[in-house]
Amino acid sequence: MQSCLCARGSHALGVAGVHRYPDTHMHKLHIPPLSAPESHWCYEIQAEASNHTCQGPSLWGDDCQKDRQSPINIDTTKAEVNLDLGPFSFSGYDQKQQWDVENNGHSVVVWLEDKPIISGGGLNAQYRAQQLHLHWSNKMDRGSEHTFDRHRFAMEMHVVHQKQNGTSRIKTKAEDPDEIAVLAFMVQAGSKNDGFQPLVEVLSEIPKPEMRTTMKESISLWDLLPQEEKLRHYFRYLGSLTTPGCQEKVVWTVFKEPIQLHEDQILAFSQKLYYDNEQKLSMTENVRPLQDLGQRPVFKSQAPGQLLPLPLTTLLALTLTCLMAGFLQ
Repeated sequence: MQSCLCARGSHALGVAGVHRYPDTHMHKLHIPPLSAPESHWCYEIQAEASNHTCQGPSLWGDDCQKDRQSPINIDTTKAEVNLDLGPFSFSGYDQKQQWDVENNGHSVVVWLEDKPIISGGGLNAQYRAQQLHLHWSNKMDRGSEHTFDRHRFAMEMHVVHQKQNGTSRIKTKAEDPDEIAVLAFMVQAGSKNDGFQPLVEVLSEIPKPEMRTTMKESISLWDLLPQEEKLRHYFRYLGSLTTPGCQEKVVWTVFKEPIQLHEDQILAFSQKLYYDNEQKLSMTENVRPLQDLGQRPVFKSQAPGQLLPLPLTTLLALTLTCLMAGFLQ
């Protein structure tokens, strides 16, 4: 039961460890091998189904009990505007390809082969995309890992990038807090998304862990994302991977604009994928509980046309100046 319902060592991934396949040219993230107990980590729904023979989130080890963990709730009213958080530069995001897709026992993973690159957006280097994966629920308000003002979405998609050597604009310590850059997108129920359909259609080919297939239709990352001009507004904080070993080396970008999928497309992930080889436990609720923000700051970009809030004293001074000018005329 444990081997069916729980993780399979190096194949585990959340914003997670990246497994390298011999037929690709991806660089493996510099994440230490999982310890023996961590090879049996699982989500709470798996722990309950297996009578807790695998380790649910409260028992995750390694760095998972430290104080700079992810995901978090983002209080949108308390996030500070940071003028350094400008627009991103996306290279290779328009490249269409029949991407490899895998059920890794915890999520569905699309392998991006280090081809797309991001820079800008307040990042200190260029980052190459290694993979994207999703988190979801069969309920439309329980599937995202991050929350906005305690509100959850139906799904959350993570595009995982690793820092490209030699492109950093600042010197970093051995424990690099931004070795990995994750772009996180909320997903909500809405109209059908034709760009996502090639991914949805191959889910039935990979119901069991470690099964892998190739999309039948070429798509680009832009086919999956909101329009680029809608990606100017986002939140930024330093955190961790959201699965064991939870290494605290992630610079998170959480976009405000959600992706729209039809409810049937969202439910397909829970209906077509399974945690176990016997296909008894549907893959759903693959979401880590919220972690304490602690003293970490959360920043937000200044979207185009958005005015910086003025302090009350400044507003009063401007008001009095206008009144005096009118009085003296």
